[in-house]
Amino acid sequence: MKTCRPFPMVSLHRRRGESLNMMAWLRLTKPGVVILLQVTAVCAVLIHDLTLDTRPSLGHTLQSVGITILGGYLTAGGANAINMWYDRDIDPKMRRTSKRPIPSGAIGANGALFFGISISVIGVVWFTLMGGEIAAFWAAFSILFYVFVYTIWLKRSTVQNIVIGGLAGSTPPLIGWWVASGPSSLDWSGVMPLISSSLDTGSFVPYYMVALIFLWTPPHFWALALYKSKEYHDVGIPMMPGVKGSKRTILEMRVYGFLLLLTSLIGPYLIFSGNDSIASISFLIGSLFVAVWYIRTLFMLDHNEEMDKTGRMPKAARSFWVSQLFLGLMFLMALFASSGDFGSVIGSILAALIIVRSEKKFSETGNPFV
Repeated sequence: MKTCRPFPMVSLHRRRGESLNMMAWLRLTKPGVVILLQVTAVCAVLIHDLTLDTRPSLGHTLQSVGITILGGYLTAGGANAINMWYDRDIDPKMRRTSKRPIPSGAIGANGALFFGISISVIGVVWFTLMGGEIAAFWAAFSILFYVFVYTIWLKRSTVQNIVIGGLAGSTPPLIGWWVASGPSSLDWSGVMPLISSSLDTGSFVPYYMVALIFLWTPPHFWALALYKSKEYHDVGIPMMPGVKGSKRTILEMRVYGFLLLLTSLIGPYLIFSGNDSIASISFLIGSLFVAVWYIRTLFMLDHNEEMDKTGRMPKAARSFWVSQLFLGLMFLMALFASSGDFGSVIGSILAALIIVRSEKKFSETGNPFV
């Protein structure tokens, strides 16, 4: 009589284990953060092509999008993996980071470092071959700045870590813009020509997008730090609320909010070269509405606010969530506006509807993350 072998069950367990291990490698890249960055880069590609006098073919645009997403995920994901490797001493001590792949034991530290360096290099090479030298330059700059300037130097030494370190996360629109521009080369004849060639996009629009992300970063992360500052303090990370206090932090958040408002109003002028078209006016009204909606949450913050049962400051948590919607809606409206008058109106209406829905759900549930 034949007996059944347990091979199928063993195979099933092996496949399940391999699947979990693959997910651990994916989590090492911080996919949520990377996807948000690539959304801004793809928007830059689309806005570039939509605002040209002679629009390129759909095939060209899709190719640029594909190059940007793959290269962007590899380079940003690689930098994040190296960041997790370096922070392996403090991540186990913080509730927010204790379940990351390295502290949880899912991936070894050396393997994480090798993985991060490998995909970073592959990403830069990919951009060099497919997106041009200047796109590769900005991708490499982002990796090096995030790893050496932010992670290794600033993060544990100054309360301005988020402010200066935010520059690394602001470059995806530049990368996307250069990919969409086609093959590009750096001028290696000297330092100034090199810098000039890397910055000369032929338009201020990508720098508008860079400025939005750069100015958005401090109030976004400080909202989280307002009720996580003790964890950061305990592991030696000098976040603004823990060092300067909540009152000073909220004041600086409002300053950045005001700068964001000014930047938001510049976008329509840059994209439409100052003309008074329906698209420009609609984008301006929509930008003002979205920016005021977000800034309102900054002025509702209270440094004496008590924690709720989940360990959050409700108003700070709400501001943190709204800030994410703000950035997404600003890029969404810019993209729609680039397609013309009708698109601009639709983009602004869509942004308004999303805001109304968010406020309605918040008033009904009290959940800040809706």
